[in-house]
Amino acid sequence: MSSSSGFLRPVDGSHRRMFIGGAWVEALSGEVFETRDPATGALLATVPAGSAADVDRAVKAARAALEGPWSRFKPAARQALLLKIADLFEKHWEEIALSDTLDMGMPITRSRANRHRALGTLRFYAGMATALHGETISDSLPVGEYAAFTRREPVGVVGAIIPWNGPTASTLWKIGPALATGCAVVLKPSEEAPLTPLLIAEIMAEAGVPEGVVNVVTGTGQAAGAPLAEHPDVDKLVFTGSTATGQSILRASAGNLKRVSLELGGKSPVIVCADADLERAVPLAAMAVFGNSGQICIAGSRLFVARAIHDEFVARLAAFAEGLRVGRGIEPETEIGPLVSRRQMERVLGYLDKGRAEGARLEAGGGRLSEGFFAYGNFIRPTVFAGVADEMTIAREEIFGPVISAMPFDDLEEVVARANATPYGLAAGIFTRDLSTAHRLANRIRAGSVWVNAYHAIDPALPFGGYKMSGFGREGGVEHLHEYLNTKSVVIRID
Repeated sequence: MSSSSGFLRPVDGSHRRMFIGGAWVEALSGEVFETRDPATGALLATVPAGSAADVDRAVKAARAALEGPWSRFKPAARQALLLKIADLFEKHWEEIALSDTLDMGMPITRSRANRHRALGTLRFYAGMATALHGETISDSLPVGEYAAFTRREPVGVVGAIIPWNGPTASTLWKIGPALATGCAVVLKPSEEAPLTPLLIAEIMAEAGVPEGVVNVVTGTGQAAGAPLAEHPDVDKLVFTGSTATGQSILRASAGNLKRVSLELGGKSPVIVCADADLERAVPLAAMAVFGNSGQICIAGSRLFVARAIHDEFVARLAAFAEGLRVGRGIEPETEIGPLVSRRQMERVLGYLDKGRAEGARLEAGGGRLSEGFFAYGNFIRPTVFAGVADEMTIAREEIFGPVISAMPFDDLEEVVARANATPYGLAAGIFTRDLSTAHRLANRIRAGSVWVNAYHAIDPALPFGGYKMSGFGREGGVEHLHEYLNTKSVVIRID
């Protein structure tokens, strides 16, 4: 790949620039910040510390693109562009996977395995680019004869703010539908993991995305994210992150009543019925939380197990947790990598302390790995708590770490009530061999995604999003594209 962005390889400690209006630029303030390998503490790069002034020039670049050549791209041209981007992703996938692994700690096997989802997402959006259309309406107006129809038009400039726990997936979920619908984007990645979004911007430029259509402004949430949320010339805001930040963004959007989509936190239940296939359920329930070291909004961290099998299931779960290989994400044998930062590690360790103090029983893990090279990174053992009560802190609050809270239940009515007794509603898992039980539970769980005898089954064609405090709006599926479109009614009198 070209080195116009300064993106050499993600371990050289070099300086990277942000991408605005088709150019690689520094922050107007000249300030920078560091991003470090969470497994070793090594400096990966320095990155511009963008501010409101940088956000403003990025929004202006996006607006100029909408009023320039990009507005003349027909659906087939946008489709061809997305397909070219997908081909370049396929060509450079090893570099993308390595960037995710080093910048936020994801095991390289998991990063590489995301290839199917990334390419599928881009090609799904490409397919949808030529399938978005309005409708012809039969009117009932009392006088006259009319031709009435609707048009689907791009919403305009999209401000996108993403988290650090899945840089590639989050970036594509924001930029992909914008390109398919004809919008322009200003992306603000997390300061904890800004490198992959910058690499993706380089791929977009190489594919021929017009200047200003995709812009990446690096910086903190306060210095760059908040100004993007408040900017009066941003037409729509999409955000993935914590519920508290989502609430702030929603308040900030009121200035110009910009449209908002929020994918926020979760405290997802996993329900294991007495008839479940334990050989399948144990590893899936474990990795529903331990995958990505628990740093995932849909982590199935509240584990409800039928009392008849509870003790056996927890024993198997603890043995599975103890057998997982924890290590640096770059090592192919690693199954559980580090947490993204020292601050996040300390936060999770605080929850482990609260679990013990409130009476939960530790079955596996329960602390930091600090021997040898582990001392330089942010490693926590995969942890299983039993004897957890619903009111305990670890059962109520989103931990964002590799921590499972196991709790017994006696009947379906009880477990439905307990599963729904949370302000969140992002996802849920159900393990049963009985189709009737699966349907009954899936119908009554208040969550945006319910997986039966599976978990993390996210497909580009399926809408994904939350209920309640887990946000609103959908990513994935046809509904996702509609989030980036306005509907216009056109009525023409023809008599």
